Amino acid sequence: MSGLDSLSVTELQQMKKNVEIALKEKQDRERKEVYAQIRALAASVGATVEIFDTKEKTVRKNGKVAPKYRNPDDADITWTGRGVMPKWMRALLEAGRDKSDFLI
Repeated sequence: MSGLDSLSVTELQQMKKNVEIALKEKQDRERKEVYAQIRALAASVGATVEIFDTKEKTVRKNGKVAPKYRNPDDADITWTGRGVMPKWMRALLEAGRDKSDFLI
């Protein structure tokens, strides 16, 4: 480890990046070799194999939820009906108002 102590932080960070790149490339090569072996074994018995290599993560497309309730005192203040009930809604309900009065 004494050799690493003489390197600067920048040099160590670059070395880390280079190691991560080399490791990823090596893993990709080995994965392809294993896939080739699997296909060859399947072909030797007259079977076919379909391999799905999913490197990409599925991304959820969660959009904003439309507001469901509007504050009657200030039309700019809304609530989707999800999560903790806002103070303005709680105060109005405690005053005897009905939740359906604030539906948009």
